[in-house]
Formats: sequence, structure tokens, C-alpha cells
Amino acid sequence: MERKKLYIDGKWEDLSDHFAVVDPGNGETIAEIPAAGRAETKHALEAAQRSLPAWQALPAIKRSDYLLAVSQELLRRQKEIARDVTRENGKPFSQSLGEVMVAADHFRWFAEEARRAYGRIIPNQAPGKRHLVIRVPVGVVVAISPWNFPLVLSARKVAPALAAGCPVVLRPASQTPLSAIYLAECMEKAGVPAGVFQVIAGPAVPMAQEFLENPICRKITFTGSTEVGRSLLAGSARNITKLSLELGGHAPVLVFADADLELAVEGAMITKFRNTGQSCIAANRIYVERSIYAKFLELFSRKAAALKVGYGLDEGVDIGAIVNEEGVKTALRHIENAKSMGGRIVCGGKAITKNGGHYLEPTVIADVPDGALCMTEETFAPIAPVAAFDSEEEAIRAANNTRYGLAAYAYTTDLNRMWRLAESIEAGTVAINDAVPSTSNAPFGGMKESGLGRELGSEGLDSFLETKHISLGGIPDPFA
Repeated sequence: MERKKLYIDGKWEDLSDHFAVVDPGNGETIAEIPAAGRAETKHALEAAQRSLPAWQALPAIKRSDYLLAVSQELLRRQKEIARDVTRENGKPFSQSLGEVMVAADHFRWFAEEARRAYGRIIPNQAPGKRHLVIRVPVGVVVAISPWNFPLVLSARKVAPALAAGCPVVLRPASQTPLSAIYLAECMEKAGVPAGVFQVIAGPAVPMAQEFLENPICRKITFTGSTEVGRSLLAGSARNITKLSLELGGHAPVLVFADADLELAVEGAMITKFRNTGQSCIAANRIYVERSIYAKFLELFSRKAAALKVGYGLDEGVDIGAIVNEEGVKTALRHIENAKSMGGRIVCGGKAITKNGGHYLEPTVIADVPDGALCMTEETFAPIAPVAAFDSEEEAIRAANNTRYGLAAYAYTTDLNRMWRLAESIEAGTVAINDAVPSTSNAPFGGMKESGLGRELGSEGLDSFLETKHISLGGIPDPFA
């Protein structure tokens, strides 16, 4: 077991209180992490504030150089980092490796975007005036990242904030702080100045209280549950703290009769079972046109049943551990509820005792009615509810029948239908014939109760910039 330290004001700090990091794949404690409270949180915010003037004044190309160095360091250590992503999160190693590579790409993208925080000049409406618009850093940023993609979702917040000229205090999920500590090591190696990037971990409530009540914190960027997002919204009123919120999802998949069936089945496999189903954009509801419903179920369930469940560092594993026992209990409750309402278990449906960890069989449930829990609540598990539909209008109504609006998927070869779906489905991302839509250079975020603001793309940089109007008067008319 390792004893780790927090990274505060350019120094590695130990504290008197600690908490354990447990490998969900085998139940073993793999690390102890110092537990910060309000005092340490305040210290980190003050250090970030001290670093702000020099960091925001640094030419964008210099900030870009730092971010590129972080990207290169992540890639240099990718296998080492990926191993501990698997150990703290439970996902298969190949997926952890992919996560490190995507995180490195996010840093590279925003290293390039750092040089593109453009303003503009506005034609004057009165003699002797000139009007300019410039973009300036919002100030000290707090980034709160979740456990399901602990490194890549930290990178989505940290990289654009630093690129914009904002110092960042990163608070990782208590289940998965090792990724954040690795990121701090990469920052230190890249020479990022003290206070510009810091990592603190510990109990959520006292840290959140300091973030929301301390006026130094000018923005919080958060990925997590809609319930916590609501509490942050309420708390932000005190100091009018700016928020970016990437919250819950309940993504539908629509498969039409004209779709390439093999592509649709493979796409549904990826978007449902990647990261053991523990993804905010994972398929939560699969709707299939009735004429191909039986064939889709046959192919999809056969592939799901063949997935290998096991410890994430073992060879050939497709489905890793659920993050904790509570996650397994919630998944089983959703399965039993669907069965009680007429759902039919096609494959899976049971918890697995393996290595002392928390596992669940890949599960396909057919004929699931709209009122079942798994059709309304976010299911962070390898559970795939499937239902039939008879018309495009019915499919769109079903897709939009949720308080969430983060992502949606559809499979069709009809170009006109593609446009209708893209415009009608209420989601921040609509992926058509594509199971992996997220990319560094396109915006990501949700509608309805799935959040506020956007990450990635040029919009990701905008989230950390203020717009300032400059009006210059007293300029003589050269032709007067």
C-alpha cells in the first residue's frame, strides 16, 4: 500500500487525517491519501490567487508550451498511469490506456486553443470613439471530477482553464484520487509554476463549503450527479460563483429497420458496455423498430453474453468491476424492477463474486416498459433494457421522454431521417451511426437537467473567459 501526498502551492503535503483508496476489483486497499479540510482548501485557494497575476499575464504561447509538456509527460507514463486508473476505478486496462491517451489529447488541443482567445473591434457609432472586446481569464477555478473517468474528465476541466490563464484547484472523487496525483506529478515535471495547479482531496461537504463561500473561487466546473449539481447551484448564489455543470444522462439508442444491423449492434455494444456501463453517455434505453426487433435482440444478446468479466488488469477482460457494492445493489434493484413489470431477461442478470470485488453479469432485458426504473433512472452498470417501437414519431417521443439530455444515439441509412433526428432529439450530443462521438475539438454538454455549459471544442475555452468591453474616447477625427 502506498502513502500519497497532496499537491498544494507547489509542494507535496501530508496531513494528519487520511482516507483509503480501495481497488473495486479485489477489495484491497491500494493507497492512503491525506484528507484535506476547510483550512487546507482555503490555503490552496489563496495560493491559486497569488499565482493568478503572473499566470494570466504569461503570453498564450508560453501557457501553450506548458500544456504540451504535460501532454507529453502523460504519454510518456501512460502504462504506469493506466495501471492505477484500473486499480482505483476497476475498468479494463485497455480502456484505462485509452483514457490516458485521450486526456493527453485534451491537453494538446487546449495548448493549441490557448492562442485563439480572440476579441474583436466594433465600428464606432459616435465621433472620437473606438470600441474593443477582449477576453480575459475568469479567475481562480475549482475543478471537481468524478470517479468513472477520473483522468480524462479532470483533463477536460483543467486543460482549458489553464489555457485561458486561470489557476486551478482540482478536487478528485474520493474513490479515484490517484489519477489526479499523477496529473500533479506531470504538472510538476512540466515546470508549471507553484499555485497554478493544485490537488486537494477529502470530505466533500467542508471543501464545497469553502469553495462556495470563499470569494477567491470565481468558477466551479463539476461533473457528477444532477442532485449534487442542484446543491452547487443553490450554494453559488452567495457569491454569484460561475458554474459549469456536466450532470446525469439517460441516453437513448434508436435502431431503425433501414439501419446497417451489424453496425447498430456493434455500436450498441460499445456505448452500453464500455467502462462497464459506468458512463454518463452510456446507452440506458435501446429502442428497436419492431420489424427487426427479434433479430437485433438475438445478435446483441449473443455478443453481450460472450463478454469476459474479470479483474481489469487480467488479459482479455471486457467488463471490469462495479465501483462499489452500492452500485451493484442499485443495478440488481433495477433488474428486479424490470422483471416485475414484464421485462424478460435474455442474458445475465446476476451479481458475480470474484476476487473479493464487485461484479455484475452483462445483462440484456427485453420488452421493458416505459415505467421501469431502468427506463427513467440512470443505471451505472452493464444493463441494457430493450424495447420495440413502430414509428419514427414514437421513437422520438420515447427518446425525449426524460428529464435528461446529455447524449443520444441513432442508427439509420435514411439521410432525411438523420436530419429529422438530429434536429428533434433533445440532447447536447446526437450521434448517428456513431458509438464514440466525443472528441477534443467538438463541444460536449447537456440540455435540460443534464447540465450547464460546454466542455471541449472552442466552447471549452470560452467557459473560462470573461468578455470585456473597452470604450476609448477622445480620439481626434483625422479628417476634421
